[in-house]
Amino acid sequence: GAGLAQGRLNIMSHTTLVSTSLLAKHLDDPRWVICDCRHDLADPGAGRRAYVAAHIPSARFVNLDTDLSAPPTGSNGRHPLPSPEKFCETLGKLGIDREKQVVAYDSAGGAFAARLWWMLRWQGHSRAAVLDGGFPKWLAEKRPVSSEASRIEPVIFDPKPQNNSVDSRFVETHLGLSDMLLIDARSPERYNGSVEPLDPVAGHIPGALNHFFQNNLDKGCFKTPEALRQAFSELLDKTPPQNVVHTCGSGVTACQNVLAMEIAGLQGSKLYPGSWSEWCSDPRRPMIAK
Repeated sequence: GAGLAQGRLNIMSHTTLVSTSLLAKHLDDPRWVICDCRHDLADPGAGRRAYVAAHIPSARFVNLDTDLSAPPTGSNGRHPLPSPEKFCETLGKLGIDREKQVVAYDSAGGAFAARLWWMLRWQGHSRAAVLDGGFPKWLAEKRPVSSEASRIEPVIFDPKPQNNSVDSRFVETHLGLSDMLLIDARSPERYNGSVEPLDPVAGHIPGALNHFFQNNLDKGCFKTPEALRQAFSELLDKTPPQNVVHTCGSGVTACQNVLAMEIAGLQGSKLYPGSWSEWCSDPRRPMIAK
């Protein structure tokens, strides 16, 4: 009755970051689901091997290529979003429903964990956070790890789709207009086209500003909300956060910039999931290329 309803209201929602100390207190909490999103773009099997060797107790493995992406076709980018139906099915298999607090972690400054965080928001689940400092901080603090596979109770995930992404057509029709500010999360060398390890063309989308996602971090953890707010406010100038569109190589590290803006209190920016890998697949699209 009333007591239970009251108890529900008191469940604290964590929607951006969770600290290692807070997660440690909730390892046995059935309302929390921990997701291991470790991945290596150069070695796609590395994440699962790392998970099998050692992970945070009760964490379940989430694979960037198969769980958080659809198969690439050559024109839809390297990590296209899966269909909402397929993704919600994956969430159900992971034991994630609308009541669960999800905490995602990786070993890459949140770059892969933020993709799951963003996709949960894409389907209307805001009770999702990234573990600040990730697995490296967890290990450095000598917290418990396990090599056991987690037992998962499958559930039904009930989506409430949100309008937090844009497609290539949107980007094309808004190029050069004041109602869209593109922010590219890749390293400066990839942004300016001096190196390109992953995509066939080097360069960036015209008008995009560069904000390397690693710059949101200090010793592997996110900078303070104030520091992040200052950095992004300088970049945005007078642009409202809702007009910001984040891009990167394949719509993965850009999610970490979306997260950083949310931490900074600059809410409502969007993701262009196809990003540079989709954009540069059509030679008719304008590019700033080397």
